[in-house]
Amino acid sequence: MTIQPMSPDPSISEDLLAAGRTAYELDRSHVFHSWSAQGALDPMTIVRAEGSHVWDGEGRRMIDFSSQMVNTNIGHSHPAVVAAIQEQAGRIATIAPAHVNDARSEAARLVAELAPGDLDHVFFTNAGAEAVEHAIRMARLHTGRDKVLSAYRSYHGGTDLAVNVTGSARRFASDRGAAGVARFFPPYTYRSAFHAETPEQEAGRALEHLEQVIQLEGPGTVAAVILESVPGTAGIYVPPAGYMEGVRELTRRYGILFIADEVMVGFGRTGRWFGVDHWGVVPDLMTFAKGVNSGYVPLGGVAISDAVYDTFTDRAYPGGLTYSGHPLACAAAVATINAMKDEGMVDNAARIGTEILGPRLRQLMERHPAVGDVRGLGAFWAVELVRDRATKEPLAPYGGASPEMGELAGECKRLGLLPFVSENRLHIAPPLNTTDEVLHEGLDILDQALEVTDAHAAG
Repeated sequence: MTIQPMSPDPSISEDLLAAGRTAYELDRSHVFHSWSAQGALDPMTIVRAEGSHVWDGEGRRMIDFSSQMVNTNIGHSHPAVVAAIQEQAGRIATIAPAHVNDARSEAARLVAELAPGDLDHVFFTNAGAEAVEHAIRMARLHTGRDKVLSAYRSYHGGTDLAVNVTGSARRFASDRGAAGVARFFPPYTYRSAFHAETPEQEAGRALEHLEQVIQLEGPGTVAAVILESVPGTAGIYVPPAGYMEGVRELTRRYGILFIADEVMVGFGRTGRWFGVDHWGVVPDLMTFAKGVNSGYVPLGGVAISDAVYDTFTDRAYPGGLTYSGHPLACAAAVATINAMKDEGMVDNAARIGTEILGPRLRQLMERHPAVGDVRGLGAFWAVELVRDRATKEPLAPYGGASPEMGELAGECKRLGLLPFVSENRLHIAPPLNTTDEVLHEGLDILDQALEVTDAHAAG
């Protein structure tokens, strides 16, 4: 059955559409957008968001297959979280971080309860990039060393240090080569830097390479290795079995701290509470944000091991934020985590990955010659588009875009699907409580939309 373009939803009032038009005009007059050349922008207006759907400025309902910035893990406008924010605003809307407040205390308890091992202490930030900045500062102060090792094809945030630690092309314009960062190649079985032929070879050779980098950089100079449990913006390439465990063993052997960046995959995205849980790994520091409260109010943080915490028992930590542990954000986190538990969302993410997203995406790869690879866990998948499966030539260059990928994204939106596009990939990251019916509807749209890219692929 051919899917027709979405028509305006009659439930969206003319007043709401008019407000959206006004918002668009004001946006183009006054708002400076991130990661964009301002003059060429034509941003989509959103007038309503509920559950797994958003409505654009023309009143068309779209399936949110990106969870926005992969953060609305429980979907839009969850009533329990909205109510918690409203109740908190009426009681303590804001308070200085030096003072105890019950929302922050309970949010910290819940994070510590869910975090692996002895990550029992939580420093709250406003976002993931700040969490990365503070985790690195803690690691440097704890070890007395300056250097940080990070992976190529990674993303750790847009603030000064975080973007310099990033290993993807997004750092290029800001990379001064002076942030104390050295990089290594992570495992990426589809585009192996190690000429590996199996996942086992990829894991083993990647670990050998990382150990060589540690040795050549000087173990005594390295404060931390920072690694996304499952790299997100850079490609959603799942580490092969044994790799994460091997990284943890190497860091212990050389007295280096292991920082797990869980900003994008934490709080259920991969079908476990945290990505490291898939491999039973306990890091020394773990950053989080996004899914901790589904992005309803900005919140991030660092979960800290006992050993790192003890460094600051009698020594002041030289860092802080005006809004650290903001009551509205923490109340949203408490409500979000409890809703995820009560509604079984983490288990559901694992189920839909195994039963729906994985099988259906592999079927799409068989049907569409432009699909070179599909990979993922839980509600976190990548569809990698190529011009030629034999050569693996990407449909967009590293660090860039292409008309073909723009055409694919446009066709998805025209048919009612809001995708996450990064370089030559579509990332599939719906809310964890998306119904099976909506998932299949979205995948049907993607199936039809991929026909536009097949025209650019060999075979």
